[in-house]
Amino acid sequence: MKNIQFFDSNHIEGRSMVIVLDNGKIENISKNYTKGAGIRALADGSWGYTSVEGDADIKSGIQNAADLAIVMNQKTPKEKIKFEPISKPTIRDIPVAKINPEDISVEEKVEMLREVEKFAKEEGIKNTRVSYSESILKTRYENSEGIEAEYQLVRTGFTVAAVASENGVYQVGRESKFNISGYEIFQKFDPYELAKNAAQTAKEMLSAKTPKGGQMPVILDQELAGVFTHEAVGHASEADLVLQNDSVLKDRMGTQVGSPLITVVDDPTLHEYGYYPFDAEGVEPKRTVLIQNGTMNSYLHSRETSGIFSCRSGNARSQGYSIPVVRMSNTYIENGETKFEEMLEDVRDGIYLIGSRGGQVNTGEGIFQFNAEKGYMIRNGEIAELVRDVSLSGQVLEILNHITHVGNDLKLAPGHCGKAGQTVPVSDGAPHISISKATVGGA
Repeated sequence: MKNIQFFDSNHIEGRSMVIVLDNGKIENISKNYTKGAGIRALADGSWGYTSVEGDADIKSGIQNAADLAIVMNQKTPKEKIKFEPISKPTIRDIPVAKINPEDISVEEKVEMLREVEKFAKEEGIKNTRVSYSESILKTRYENSEGIEAEYQLVRTGFTVAAVASENGVYQVGRESKFNISGYEIFQKFDPYELAKNAAQTAKEMLSAKTPKGGQMPVILDQELAGVFTHEAVGHASEADLVLQNDSVLKDRMGTQVGSPLITVVDDPTLHEYGYYPFDAEGVEPKRTVLIQNGTMNSYLHSRETSGIFSCRSGNARSQGYSIPVVRMSNTYIENGETKFEEMLEDVRDGIYLIGSRGGQVNTGEGIFQFNAEKGYMIRNGEIAELVRDVSLSGQVLEILNHITHVGNDLKLAPGHCGKAGQTVPVSDGAPHISISKATVGGA
């Protein structure tokens, strides 16, 4: 195609369902069907993008994207983009659903959620909410270099929440599980036990106190340490943000950015929630070590950014057939050697923070603040009283350098990551980690 050096298309066809029960009553049952394609074309340094619905004419879509790219390049010329060459991805070892969720009737699914909710409806619980989701998505990629590949994945998940109240105080306990699997997710994870845990957490938090804030030694559980890894380290490692001068890790390649105890990895090949057999640019993914023993080792790349940095790509992702952007997959801190009991003994007096209730991070300035679900004071090297309404904040590089122990009990948790108006499934995790000094928010 004249004046166009490259074009590609992501074809998506899928079905999804969401069921929500609130206090035992059906709030929502929705089914969605998706079919279409996202098409890009490149003219020197300018991209043109268009999307088509249903069985639309792909050739026409390519021409439209090409016209847009040419116009953009004429109005605002940019330096020509050079791609690193890629090979056709090898599709292997894709997770297969043991129980097709579409073989289970809606009535059976609703009844399952009702049973789960009963276990959360303990004495003292005022409200309950249970939800279930499933998706079956087929992805096909094609480009002008002759690369063609296709795969299908089934994802399911459920969430249960319980609300306890006393004297005008409300507390929430929440448990969730998402997986690349079929309806067997209810066999892999015990939904009834998780429902009881949610109720127990909500009730326990009613009597918890808010601790005095300030700087102190901190131990993070696997979930909160994983959220820190994803939000504060992973996003700052995305090469597009680095090129936009929006990363505290810019110009840090090969330099010490944290404790030699930590190694941070992003691995799309793991059969976790962020898995994919090839990315949104048809590139076969590989394990990427972002930080190696405290030293900045690699960024995450699309084909465009990999051409600039002269390294491999494989980290471009998109929601459905939206335009691909650099994204994480399964991001985590590797196991260390310290046992949790040894961390407690070393900290002596501090706080143990558990779980995550969200937060925020400024990747450019390297500032973050995360809210823990709950915590426990550590006194004389032992777990003491339960506390609530606590947060962790600080500078990313300071926290990375203040890590004194990395546990040997790595766990990954599924979730969803938002960027550029798109949401994709991911996992993040870590072992327990201890930090010699961090700012804890409280009373």
